[in-house]
Amino acid sequence: MDSATADVSAAGHSPAEAAPAGRRPMSARLRAPGLDPYWLGAVLFVLYTALSVSRHLRMLTMSWDLGIFEQAIRAYAHFRAPIADLKGPGTNILGDHFSPVTALIAPLYRVFPTPITLLVVQAALFALSAVPVTRLAAHLLGRGRGLAIGIAYGLSWGVQRAVDFDFHEIAFAMPLLAFSLEALVRRRWTAAVLWAAPLVLVKEDLGVTIATIGAVIIVRLRGTGRDPRATALATGLVTFGLAATALALGVIIPGFNSSGSYDYWNKIGGDAGPAPTIPLDTAVRTLAWTLLPTTGLLALRSPVLLVALPTLGWRFVSHDDHFWGTDWHYSAVLMPIVFIALTDALAKARATGRPWLRRYAHQLPAAVLAAALALTASLPLYSLTMPDTYRIPESVKATERLFDRIPDNATVEADITPISRLVHRCRVFWIGGTQGIVPDYIALRIGDGRTANDLVQDARTRHPGATFTVLGTESGYAVLRHAG
Repeated sequence: MDSATADVSAAGHSPAEAAPAGRRPMSARLRAPGLDPYWLGAVLFVLYTALSVSRHLRMLTMSWDLGIFEQAIRAYAHFRAPIADLKGPGTNILGDHFSPVTALIAPLYRVFPTPITLLVVQAALFALSAVPVTRLAAHLLGRGRGLAIGIAYGLSWGVQRAVDFDFHEIAFAMPLLAFSLEALVRRRWTAAVLWAAPLVLVKEDLGVTIATIGAVIIVRLRGTGRDPRATALATGLVTFGLAATALALGVIIPGFNSSGSYDYWNKIGGDAGPAPTIPLDTAVRTLAWTLLPTTGLLALRSPVLLVALPTLGWRFVSHDDHFWGTDWHYSAVLMPIVFIALTDALAKARATGRPWLRRYAHQLPAAVLAAALALTASLPLYSLTMPDTYRIPESVKATERLFDRIPDNATVEADITPISRLVHRCRVFWIGGTQGIVPDYIALRIGDGRTANDLVQDARTRHPGATFTVLGTESGYAVLRHAG
């Protein structure tokens, strides 16, 4: 049996089943992917790195998350507890989300103590996830269609939004999910389980995703003959995933949380009074974006798509509208799932007795690629075609010089932009979140027609009895110094 025939058989189809009458068997038409998945991953790594680093260099940071993760990773790098003062002085990040996997970045950060280290690592992880997606598609569908699906995945809106969103721990989930689901579709049950299990170290909710992967393995085992070992592995994965989530939510996170609880329950259960719920049109729009341009809805024919339900579930039942739509990074983990589900469905469609479905499946990889390329014109990677992306404005350089006047190891109260410039060398607090600690410096953006003197008055209000003076202003930013 040659490798192409083995790949088709591993997907649950014999070569004869895979080829409609009058056509050559699929095994004769498929070609090995060669180095395609790897050079595509390398190209994507360059693109993702260029996008995220250029944004950082131009001070286009979108959130405080980059600073929070850098504080935790900086602590890991110096063998300390992962304290993220931006969440509140002395806050252990493991009491917020259970993501110890980020400690893997610590050795690299120790050598290169800069937020760019986090951005480059994230780019590498996202790019790595394209390898199993492309490899699986090439093995099951042929080299050309496999490469089309791999490129469409790399350019997918969910991945681009995540790369654009500074840094988040879900970057580690992307390759783990992709490798696990690749193995699942190819019926390599042990590999699927081993790739899925570490997801419990990425984020607390992913234990339910792991359990769903185990359930899908059980579904795939039906009708294929008894395989007690595979059944036991899958059942163990279901148990492990659910137990890990219960342990993280009920014991580990509350144990590190100063309030002894899991702070995000209120985003699901809500406080007293009516809580906002996701509008129907928003839910439909998010589902349409997740399935239509990425899979042409064909992924609905694969049980692999069930793995997306836990993530969609907690997002849609949440009372926080940030989770509902297609912005930010929340849809990134869905992308490996939907593209591998698409590949699985395409392989099955080749053996269907419905001619219209075979024709649709035959054209879909090219259509998905075309959709990804077209949508990229309005997505973050398009900025790489603009010359200004590679120019650092003089205003940014001047603001950097202003922030450089803050000495190392100082305590600083700051808003979003100064955070990513100071965390690697100062103890930084979120504006208004110092909880009684009087900072040595305050670095803020001046906006809404206000002046630096207005910021001085605000600082006195937040820190009664303390006096602050203006150290300097530049390009809409001000730095205040504690004068006693």
